[in-house]
Amino acid sequence: MGKKSFKTKFSPILSGTLLISGMMIGAGMLGMPLVTGISGFFPAAIMTSVVWLFMYITGLCFSEVILWNQDGSNLLTISSKFLGKYVSYCSGGMFIFLYYSLMVAYFAAGAPLLSSALEYLGVSLKGWKLFLIFGSIFSAILFIGPRFINRINMIMSVGMIFSWLALIVSGSDQVKGEYLLSHHFPSMLSAVPVLFSAFGFHNLLPSLSTYLKRDRRAIHLSIFWGTMLSFLVYLVWQWLVIGAIPKKILLETMQMGMPVTNAFESITGVTHFVIIGRFFAFFAITTSLLGVSFSMVDFLGDALSISDRRGSRRLFLTFLTLFPPFILCTFKPNIFNEALGVAGGFGEAFLNGLLPVALMLVGVAYWKFKSDLSFLKKRSVLFCFILFSVFVMFIEVKNLLFG
Repeated sequence: MGKKSFKTKFSPILSGTLLISGMMIGAGMLGMPLVTGISGFFPAAIMTSVVWLFMYITGLCFSEVILWNQDGSNLLTISSKFLGKYVSYCSGGMFIFLYYSLMVAYFAAGAPLLSSALEYLGVSLKGWKLFLIFGSIFSAILFIGPRFINRINMIMSVGMIFSWLALIVSGSDQVKGEYLLSHHFPSMLSAVPVLFSAFGFHNLLPSLSTYLKRDRRAIHLSIFWGTMLSFLVYLVWQWLVIGAIPKKILLETMQMGMPVTNAFESITGVTHFVIIGRFFAFFAITTSLLGVSFSMVDFLGDALSISDRRGSRRLFLTFLTLFPPFILCTFKPNIFNEALGVAGGFGEAFLNGLLPVALMLVGVAYWKFKSDLSFLKKRSVLFCFILFSVFVMFIEVKNLLFG
C-alpha cells in the first residue's frame, strides 16, 4: 500500500520534471558561458538566477491560464480568446520566428561538428555543401516520423548526459580561482537574451497539463523542479567553462560566432577534453534540433490545415522546416551566438515572458478567474514582469546595434 501511494503521488511529478528539464537542457548551453563569461562567474550566477526565477514564474502564469481553459487548448487558441485574434496571429508569427532562429543557431553549430567528424575519414566538406548534407540527415530523420525521432532523441539524450558528466569530471581540475573571481558586473545584462533562450519550456505546458490530468499541484511542482534541475546544470556548466578557460579566449570564440566547445582547445593537460566536448556539443545540438524541428513540422501542418502528415505532405512540411535555416547559414555560417540572442531576446521574451503574464493579467483583471497563486494576482507584480520582458527586448536591440 505504501509503495503504491508513493508511486501515485511522486511518479507523475518526476515525469513532468524530466520532461521540462529535458526540453530546456540542450544546445543553448553552448552559447551561455560565452556571453556570461565576459562578466565573470559571480555576475553570471546572479543573472542566471534572475532569469530562472523570471521564467519559473511566467511558467506558473501560463500553467494557471491553461487550467482556466478547456483541456487541449494551445497558445494560439488561448491568446485569441483572452487578447483577440490579432495577438493570436502575432503569437503564431513569433512562434515561427523563435523556432526558425533556434534552428539557424543549431545548423550553424552542428554543421562544423559534422565537418570535423568527416575530416577523420579523409573527407573535406565546406560551405553550402556542408550545410546541405547536415540538413539532409535531419530531413531524413524528420521524414521517417515521430517514433524514429523519439528513439534517436532518447539515444542522444543519454549521450548528452554522460558526456556532460565526463566533461565535469575531467575538467574540474582545470578550474582556476583567479578566473572565477574575475568580474565585470556591467556586462552581465548583455547575457540575458541568450539565457532566455536556454530557459524556454513553456510550449510544453499545454501537453504537460493534459499528461498530469490537470493536477495543479503536480504541474507547479514539475515546473519548479524541472527548471531548478536545469538551473543547477547551467550553474555547474558555467563554473567549469568560466573557471577553466581564459576570458580572452571566450571573447574571441563569441566574436567568431562559434559555440563554446571551440574554446576547449585552449585547455592544456587534458588531451581528451576537446573530444568529449565535441561529443557533448553533437548530442546537445541533435536533441535540440530534433525537438524544435519536430514541433515546427506539427505547427506548420496545423497552420496549413494538413491533417495527414505522411508521404509527400510530410516531405513538404520537412522542406518548409529546414530549408530557411539552411539558406541563412549558407550565407552567414558564423551566426550561432547571434541567432541564440535573437531567439531569446525577441522570441522567448515575447512568447515565454510578456505573453503569459499578459494572459494572466487579463484573466485576473477582466475575466475574474481565481488562482491559488495569490502573489500573481497583484497587478503591480504582473506589470513589473511585463516591463522586464520589454527591457530584455531592448537589451537585444542594443546587442544587435552595438555588439
